[in-house]
Amino acid sequence: MSTALEIRNVHKSFGLREVLKGVDLTVRPGDVVAVLGPSGSGKSTLLRTINHLERPDLGYVAVHGELIGVEVRGHHLHELPERAVRRQRTRIGFVAQSFNLFPNLTAQDNVAEPLVAHQRLARPEARERAVGLLAEVGLGDRGDAYPRQLSGGQQQRVAIARALALEPGLLLFDEPTSALDPELVGEVLSVIRRLADSGTTLLIVTHEIGFAREVADTVVFIDGGVIVEQGPPARVLDHPQQARTREFLSKVL
Repeated sequence: MSTALEIRNVHKSFGLREVLKGVDLTVRPGDVVAVLGPSGSGKSTLLRTINHLERPDLGYVAVHGELIGVEVRGHHLHELPERAVRRQRTRIGFVAQSFNLFPNLTAQDNVAEPLVAHQRLARPEARERAVGLLAEVGLGDRGDAYPRQLSGGQQQRVAIARALALEPGLLLFDEPTSALDPELVGEVLSVIRRLADSGTTLLIVTHEIGFAREVADTVVFIDGGVIVEQGPPARVLDHPQQARTREFLSKVL
């Protein structure tokens, strides 16, 4: 069976605090995985180990069969040079809670910049591609706007368009609606919903339980740095097997 993402026995500590305690997860191509859990459970750290923004202390991550951030030499894993890791990251899209747009660039140039920086397209062609991507997220008429001229929901949609620019094989979302006013959440979720329907492989850390129920193929509940429970939304959300999952859902549903 081909896999889009394979996480095996991943551990990560910060000082004496062990944040991830042996996480295993497999995601098939085209699947949508929603990751739920309380604050401090390790959700964001898990995402950051996938694109090697955080180096696992133990274990490994592979995306479409390729080890991320490391290579095998003899019987051991060795860290890749940062340049090679940056090249790998171009195949893993990442949308953070805060939009991280360049304030001095227009929406169009924010989306075009990765294509130019990674020498995928010359600037004129990159800007043309950006116009199409902005249209895909419902912002075809805002390409000349600067981030300060856009609402939070619009800025997040620009960030999604930027993440799509390099045509990643895997797209990670770290609570993409948590920084938004409630009335702006729907416009961002609708874009993610369309991506899910298009067959893009998505891993979404979210607190939007209803959205997870609607779009996810698999719901993962993580707490204390371990995956407590995972399975189809109908089972995990409606008939959780673990007491800790039931306790968490009773507080958020």
